This record gives sequence, structure tokens and C-alpha cells, in this order.
Amino acid sequence: MALVNEHYLKLPNNYLFADIAKKVNAFKVSHPKANVISLGIGDVTQPLCPAVIDAMHKAVEEMSVKSSFKGYGPEQGYMFLREAIVKNDFLPRGIHLDANEIFVNDGAKSDTGNIGELVRWDNSVGVTDPIYPVYIDSNAMCGRAGTLTDGKWSNVTYMPCLSENSFVPKIPDHRVDIIYLCYPNNPTGTVISKEELKKWVNYAIKNDTLIFYDAAYEAYIQDPEIPHSIYEIKGARKVAIEFHSYSKTAGFTGVRCGYTVIPKELTAATLDGRRIPLNPLWDRRQCTKFNGTSYISQRAAEAIYTEEGKAQVKSTIDYYMTNAKIMHHTLTKLGLQVYGGENAPYLWVKTPDGTGSWRFFEQMLYDAQVVCTPGVGFGPSGEGYIRLTAFGSRENCEEAMERITKWLK
Repeated sequence: MALVNEHYLKLPNNYLFADIAKKVNAFKVSHPKANVISLGIGDVTQPLCPAVIDAMHKAVEEMSVKSSFKGYGPEQGYMFLREAIVKNDFLPRGIHLDANEIFVNDGAKSDTGNIGELVRWDNSVGVTDPIYPVYIDSNAMCGRAGTLTDGKWSNVTYMPCLSENSFVPKIPDHRVDIIYLCYPNNPTGTVISKEELKKWVNYAIKNDTLIFYDAAYEAYIQDPEIPHSIYEIKGARKVAIEFHSYSKTAGFTGVRCGYTVIPKELTAATLDGRRIPLNPLWDRRQCTKFNGTSYISQRAAEAIYTEEGKAQVKSTIDYYMTNAKIMHHTLTKLGLQVYGGENAPYLWVKTPDGTGSWRFFEQMLYDAQVVCTPGVGFGPSGEGYIRLTAFGSRENCEEAMERITKWLK
């Protein structure tokens, strides 16, 4: 008989955002006239920029002509996009990559969830807490996370990010095989300085640790002193894999495109001590399990690197960051403790009077008809916080702030 992967049975019943959707739908059924505004899930609302639309139209036209039709593309991504990535995302920051170190994907979520296939199931894992749920859940699915007890996994080292430590996680005092870092951080919206990031790279070099670095929100960084890539730090190429996404950068949540960087000098060890480069292993994995990102999506991604595309994408990012400023100002004025929202499209808000995250979520939904994300859904250290996103329309952002102001007053 076929036996189930029992590690799946250890997972919480629902993915965080499925739980939220279930509760919101229940509210809508019982309050059919309510106009609910969502500041919860981090989905974009502004349309694709004109440069991207033009590129997609052109790509579709190419698909209609036999001489320019494209079937299966390279599993690693078309070279025109990989070279544009190297030229625009890395060279201006003094980072020299080979195009063959770039792997185009259908969004960072897929690769951050699948990257663990490159390493043994019994490696130890370290995560900042709170954290994007995919990192933990994907490790739980293969048994690497261990068992779940009182909200924590037995084989995971949790590094709390709290207001008390200015949301700067403390480096472990013991060796951890794999570390997940996400900056600008989802969910807290906080960032990491070059000085602090250098400490993590040095730790990884000293302890032979592999860093999975999620830079999905780097385009939202406003402070010129904040690093956009871990490869800005000397030595990082030997210890880090980096993930990028066009979902929030250019509104590609429905288009699906991103990329992963795996430097050629990055290695992991076998039990007998041999060092194995991970770049060719990931290439082998992708050729086996991935048929490549669509040609149309890749032409769309290439268009954001044109002069017109860069200006248009920046305009959309500025739009969302203005939302973040409005939200940060309003909530701070109400006396709430608000973090993030300055170099990222997320705001991390401490609930008043010690109210639990899910309790505050329900109060905001029922009393203000505004949806947030309960912080505890991102990990134990998220209890007592909620996450808000700046990805809504300006009209909904302002309306939501008016409702919250009226409710809390």
C-alpha cells in the first residue's frame, strides 16, 4: 500500500492566509452589506506599468507567428533576462555575477520552498522569529523541522526579533546548518545594516553555515546605507543563496516571475567531507522538475530594466510607500507602537493593552471592517502584533485609517 508522508500531518491544519480568508468569508456571510477593506495579505493592487504591458503584447504577437513562436524555453531562464538582471540589479552595486548563476523562476515563493531539496533532511535550521511561514512549513514537510510543540519546532533555532532588541536578531551561540534571513523583513518591515549583515556572513563562514537570503522587497529600500543584496558583503558568495521576486517590485503577483542566485563557489559537504558545488545541483533539479518560466513573463520582466520601465516601476513603488507613510503617521498619532513602513511596504503594529493577535484581528474585522494579519501567525514572537500592508489603493488606505481612528477613539 502507499504510505503517506506523515511529516505533512505535523503541520498546522491551514496555511496562515487560508485561515484568514476563512474567517473573513464567515464575516462577509453574516454581514453581507459590510464593505471590508483588506490590509492583510500582501497582494498588489496597482496595474502593470505601460512598459511591461507593451512588452507582453509584443511577446504575445511573437507567439502568433511561426518564425518567432517559442515553445519550451531554457529551464534556467532566457539569457536576455539573466543578462539584464546581472547588468541592472548587481553591477551598479559592485557585485559581479555570471549569468549562469541566475535561475529565473515563477516567483520567489516556489524556490524558497524548494531550495531545501539541495541539502540533507537532517540539517539543523535557524530562523528569525517572526518569519514568513513558507520557510518553516517547507522544512516541516520533509521532516527537517522536527516536531511541533507549543508553537515551536524541535529542530529549529528561533532568533526572536522584538522591540526590545530593535528587531535585530541575535546570532546563535551554537552552530546551525541553515539560516533563513529576509530583508527587508516580511513580516516586520524592518531592515538590516551592512554592519549587522556582515556579522551573519562571518558567522556562516566560521561555522560552515548556508544562508538562504530572501531579498524579495529590496526595491522598497529608501535608505541608501541599507544593503539590497547579501553579496554586497565580502565572502557572501561562498555561503549564501539569494532570492528575488518581481511580484512586489513590478506587480507580478499574477504574472509570476522572479529569480534565484546561486554562486558557483558556493558548496556543501558530503558525509565523507567532499565539497560539492550547489549551482550545478540546482541546475539539475530545475531541468528535472521545472519547465521554465513563460516567455511572455520573462519579456515582461526584461521590460522593467528599460529606462521607461525603471521610472514607471519606481512610481508604483512610491505610490505604495506613500500609503505606508499615511498608515504609519495615522497609527502613531493614535498612540500605537508602529515599526517598519519606512524601507518596506509592511507595518508591524503592537496591539494595545496586551491584546492577543487573533483577538485584535477579530476586533478590527468586526468593529472597523478592516483586515490585518495576526502577528502570531508568523511565529511565537509575533504574538501581540499585527501586520498591515501598504499594497492597497490610496482610497482604501485612507478609508481604512479613518475607520481605525474612529474605532480606537
